[in-house]
Amino acid sequence: MTSIDEALRTRYSCRQFLKKPVPRETIEKVLGTAQLTPSWCNTQPWQIILLSGPETDRLRDTLYSHAASGARPDPDFPFPPQYEGVYRDRRKICGVQLYQAVGIGKEDRSAAGKQALENFHFFDAPHVLLITTPENLGIYGAVDCGLYVSNFILAAREHGIDTIAQAALASYPNVLRDYFGVPAERKFVCGIAFGYGDGEHAINTYRTERAELSDVVDWRD
Repeated sequence: MTSIDEALRTRYSCRQFLKKPVPRETIEKVLGTAQLTPSWCNTQPWQIILLSGPETDRLRDTLYSHAASGARPDPDFPFPPQYEGVYRDRRKICGVQLYQAVGIGKEDRSAAGKQALENFHFFDAPHVLLITTPENLGIYGAVDCGLYVSNFILAAREHGIDTIAQAALASYPNVLRDYFGVPAERKFVCGIAFGYGDGEHAINTYRTERAELSDVVDWRD
């Protein structure tokens, strides 16, 4: 058994996977644990589309081609209009770490754009899941799905599986709805690519830092 503390300390956002698939029985164990996620009034709003093998490759090709065509993202849940203050600083540091790891210069917009498109290749992951929530549950359904994402990632780590949660995979929800026949009232929250990380790849060598407790906790004794 892996403790929650150990899982949180060893997980990372994997951006290059080996092509080795995860056994289905292992995926089912991870899903079973994630299904225990608490939710508002026990609504359990998440619905999961999980792809493996050729199905992963087909969606990979479809989304990559759409994104590479220059289509503008139109997510069901709008992305932040801007990042300010400490949030901008943390985001910038994360981006700098990523680009430095793979040798992309600060002014090399072409290489940066190409790297961003790798989101739609799922970083070569053999598996990807997409998460939807009912529109009428609003922000509460989306928050519950966020809890599910966290628990899936931690459960995966317990089984030695690497992951990356991807807001990018919700960039084109109408493409996904048409592709999978998902009804309009279900909204795409995000995706998770998963598998076994390529520990030798430079992009998987850096780690982001976390704020001190004193920066986020307002104690009132």
